[in-house]
Amino acid sequence: MLREYKLVVVGGGGVDSYRKQCTIDDQQVLLDVLDTAGQEEYSAMREQYMRTGEGFLLVYSINSLNSFQELNSFYDQILRVKDSDNVPVLVVGNKCDLEMERQVSYEDGLALANSFNCPFLETSAKQRINVEEAFYGLVRNINQYNAKIAEAEKQQQQQQQQQNANQQGQDQYGQQKDNQQSQFNNQINNNNNNTSAVNGGVSSDGIIDQNGNGGVSSGQANLPNQSQSQSQRQQQQQQQEPQQQSENQFSGQKQSSSKSKNGCCVIV
Repeated sequence: MLREYKLVVVGGGGVDSYRKQCTIDDQQVLLDVLDTAGQEEYSAMREQYMRTGEGFLLVYSINSLNSFQELNSFYDQILRVKDSDNVPVLVVGNKCDLEMERQVSYEDGLALANSFNCPFLETSAKQRINVEEAFYGLVRNINQYNAKIAEAEKQQQQQQQQQNANQQGQDQYGQQKDNQQSQFNNQINNNNNNTSAVNGGVSSDGIIDQNGNGGVSSGQANLPNQSQSQSQRQQQQQQQEPQQQSENQFSGQKQSSSKSKNGCCVIV
């Protein structure tokens, strides 16, 4: 399928409207040329054609200063209709065969094209001088423009993908940190539960609690040692009782003997 280019001629061109198939830079293309130049009936529809046009030939006649001066307003109109500051445009100084009637110098035409940041050609529609070159140059300008747009969109897409990748990495890192924190909190809770289970079975006075938690309270963690100490104290007390009884008997006899001596009652 042929690539079709919609080209609009604006100004004082005098180039006929036509459709033409041609080869440009080894590419088969179809040029759909609409010439609105010099035709009053097109003036009301000019903006409509500007909306559909891909590229624009701004044409003036080198023997008409007025047509040259109109190009600034046409250019501003194109930018406004296309809602862009960068539109494929080529400035054409037509009727270069009328050199003796020239009112606009080549240098002035070139300066205007430079102000529009676009190429410049002088042509002669009557003698077919540079006419095809003007359209071919505009097609190349369109291709360059589209390539820049595609490259800008590609870079924007790559930047967006990079931003998405960075955001995804940050989200994964945050999720990993949350998981680690959650695992750490669970471990702390498990340790606290284990400690509570160990300390939760026996009350401080050695009685198993009613909940039957099955552990030993902190106050009774040494219960076997306390039982052993009580048993040892009982044995020591039992060993000390006979000795205490002997001491008490000896003390009683001694007191009785003392009373007998003081009462002058001697037992023979």
